[in-house]
Order: sequence, then structure tokens, then C-alpha cells
Amino acid sequence: MLERKKIKGRTQITFILPDGTPDGPVSVVGDFNHWNPAAHPLTPRGDGTRAASVSLPAHSTHHFRYLAAGDYWFNDDAADGHDGTNSHLHT
Repeated sequence: MLERKKIKGRTQITFILPDGTPDGPVSVVGDFNHWNPAAHPLTPRGDGTRAASVSLPAHSTHHFRYLAAGDYWFNDDAADGHDGTNSHLHT
């Protein structure tokens, strides 16, 4: 799931997954963090989910995926689109 919040010409995107689905650590990786899995690990929240947030320029498009333990890559069904490999989001 993606949450969006407009803040002074930028859009804060929060990437949200249920805690434990999939098991183990998960990071969001994309063109906004140079596909670096250490940049945005999802962290547990009190509501039983885990999340990571990034601030991106408004009116831009970005590609991303999730990376879980065991080199398991997956997309976000709630993304704005998919190109067969990556999820897309529009700010």
C-alpha cells in the first residue's frame, strides 16, 4: 500500500506492508535511492504494519520494488502501474 502526503512542492510517499508478510526484513528500493537496499528498510509500526517513507519531487514518476530476505523481489499491487519488472508511482 502507498500513502501520499503533499508537502511544499514535494510528495511524501509511505510504503506500507503487513508485518511479517513476507517473513524477515524488507526494504523498498528504487531509482530514488539508487536501488540501495540499505537506504529504506521497512520498520514496524504500532498498527501491525511496517513502513518506510521518502520525500520525492512533486509531478515526477519513479520506479521501485521491494526486496525481502533471500533475494526475494516483489512489486506493490497498489502502485500506479507496472512495466513487467518494476512498480511505478507518480507524485
